[in-house]
Amino acid sequence: MKVIPKKYLRQIKNVAILVEDYPPPGQNLLGLYHGVPLNHRGSYYGNVPPDVIVLYQVPIESFCSTEEAVRERIEEVLLHEIGHYFGLEEKTLREIEARRIKIIAKKSEKEK
Repeated sequence: MKVIPKKYLRQIKNVAILVEDYPPPGQNLLGLYHGVPLNHRGSYYGNVPPDVIVLYQVPIESFCSTEEAVRERIEEVLLHEIGHYFGLEEKTLREIEARRIKIIAKKSEKEK
């Protein structure tokens, strides 16, 4: 959660983050957001159970060869699912992720 800007972090309310071993059968997922996105909530919205972000441990770990890589992948997946909480569409999230990867690569190059 350290990578989420404070102005967004303050807006996240009533969200449970769970870890499960595997996604539902037949689904190739690393994480999933269940809930009503923030931008779809009206004045009627309230008195509801928490939204849920589920991280799927085995698929995440299968992409990684080190603990550091697991932490980075969890961060990526969590940011992606929080994007859905804010109402971002899959295409928009993929574009943001591509820009983030470029920024990280540039920082890595500078550190060498």
